[in-house]
Amino acid sequence: VQLQASGGGLVQAGGSLRLSCAASGRTCSNNAMNWFRQAPGKEREIVASISWNGGVTYYGDSVKGRFTISRDNAKNMLYLQMNTLKPEDTAVYYCACNRKPMGWDLIGSWGQGTQVTVSS
Repeated sequence: VQLQASGGGLVQAGGSLRLSCAASGRTCSNNAMNWFRQAPGKEREIVASISWNGGVTYYGDSVKGRFTISRDNAKNMLYLQMNTLKPEDTAVYYCACNRKPMGWDLIGSWGQGTQVTVSS
């Protein structure tokens, strides 16, 4: 599976961005898809996860209530709607396809990352 993330950019605190991730090749429609992020000097962390059919979602504590993950299997797309952005959300965001229908414990494919910068 090849993953291409897009939609990052520079936004002021309190603003919104929508990230997209396009899957090609072998699709991820039967597996969970995830968003991770990595800030400078920090480890990569899970941001959100969505099961293969969209029925189960997970959010990291720092983004609960502000971010929404969704997917469109017919279009082979994954999305992350980010609202009320904070400077601490600044990071490179990666989409990833798990090798299981749920979770992020067996990532098979990573996207290239898209930079999100939130100014105060």
